[in-house]
Amino acid sequence: MNKEASFDFGWLDFSWADKHLFWLLLVIPLLAVWYYYIHYKRSQAIRFSSLNGIASSGWNSIPALLFSLRLFALGVLILAFARPQLQEDETFTRKSAEGIDIVMALDISGSMMAEDFKPNRLVVAKEVAINFIKERPNDRIGLVVYEGQAFTQCPLTTDHNVLIRLFNDVEPGMIQDGTAIGMGLATAVNRLKESDGKSKVVILLTDGVNNQGNIDPLTAAEIAREFGVRVYTIGVGKNGKAPFPAIDPFGRKVRTMMDVKIDEPMMKSIAEMTGGKYFRAENRDKLESIYKEIDQLEKTLIKVTEFRVDPPEKFHSILLIGMLLLAVEFLLRHFIFRMIHE
Repeated sequence: MNKEASFDFGWLDFSWADKHLFWLLLVIPLLAVWYYYIHYKRSQAIRFSSLNGIASSGWNSIPALLFSLRLFALGVLILAFARPQLQEDETFTRKSAEGIDIVMALDISGSMMAEDFKPNRLVVAKEVAINFIKERPNDRIGLVVYEGQAFTQCPLTTDHNVLIRLFNDVEPGMIQDGTAIGMGLATAVNRLKESDGKSKVVILLTDGVNNQGNIDPLTAAEIAREFGVRVYTIGVGKNGKAPFPAIDPFGRKVRTMMDVKIDEPMMKSIAEMTGGKYFRAENRDKLESIYKEIDQLEKTLIKVTEFRVDPPEKFHSILLIGMLLLAVEFLLRHFIFRMIHE
């Protein structure tokens, strides 16, 4: 629909669907000229020799007035036929998201309380992961936690408020202690195997080595590959030693230094086998940058569809006015002034 012609009458902002009909308005001045030369000029040539003739000359202007009313009605009808429409934003956008299904597999073993991250690794890992979740509103995200065993803390969901609340509830000691990386990955993959998402991703975070569980991490990686699940692995912890809270024989809280042991070759193998990537985070800033990189690597596809809706038609009232004017002209010509003249 062509929307180039529009007129702003203060509180009304009209556009015209069939603006080419405006050419018909040229007929009105042509008819006026024709009437002037055919009727008005002819009436001027008449000479009266009595007062009755002078009195009757007043009636000669009535046909001209009626013809002017008819021309005005014709102009109104042409405007109605040009279909005035109220100017409105006709373009609407519909967005549909082809989301990505993501399961975050989080190590919550006791070593995640190490304080090389402030206040500790687990708190920082949760906070950074929650920020990641908030940046991906269109994705289904779930949470698996693991120590010596693994369980699903939250299945895949788009209700991220619930997911974040369950994230905040995670604490060490929820399961038996240990680090069952293979179990954590296998549980996450199990949550994704029936997924019909465009992309299926596991973010596997740990600060240790696999020492529990009856599923080897590389076996779990093979399962992930079979189901088309991409695994991003993150090793958390500084190189060397890290301070760890402990209780001395007298019941006092102390800090002891622990060796940081991450099975990086195994974590790299998991990522490579599944088409993912391995990252090492030695501080909060690095962990945040890792999640930002994963966010960029796994962008949700947003389909944007624009469609146009015709604005409200406003020709009905103008057409009614034009028809009323024609009716008034007809009544005046054939009844009112005719009876008066008689």
